[in-house]
Amino acid sequence: MGNDMYSVEQVADLLDLHVRTVRGYIRSGRLRAVRIGKQYRIAPADLDALLGRTQPPPGPVTTLEVSSIVQLDGVDRAAADRLATLVLAGVNTHRAGPLRVQTVHDEERQRMKIVLIGGACDTAEVLHLLDAVLTDGNGLLAGEAHDG
Repeated sequence: MGNDMYSVEQVADLLDLHVRTVRGYIRSGRLRAVRIGKQYRIAPADLDALLGRTQPPPGPVTTLEVSSIVQLDGVDRAAADRLATLVLAGVNTHRAGPLRVQTVHDEERQRMKIVLIGGACDTAEVLHLLDAVLTDGNGLLAGEAHDG
């Protein structure tokens, strides 16, 4: 039958039930159906749902999302702005999937937090970028970035 809709009579024959029983399933909401004129039509997927035969959802079943919080101490406002710009520029270049980034700077504590939420590979790229910039001794946090 493919993607054709079943009639109440066809469903009754398939399930070896009385037509009234099938109509009762429809009225009670146990079997989903569409009313066309004076007749009900049942989609194959709705019949499968009644019978407990579920089909796997299309596409990838598993999703992976990573949440990371990076905390940097001893960061003044200017350095936090430079670092936020660098991270956002890195995120806006080639990436496979969506990556959400939020930066927060606490002026009083001289602390910056960077929150990353997205795919594992994209998050890892940003973390590698931060590691390279902050451990390279390039003076980004102190405002002494080298001129090229």
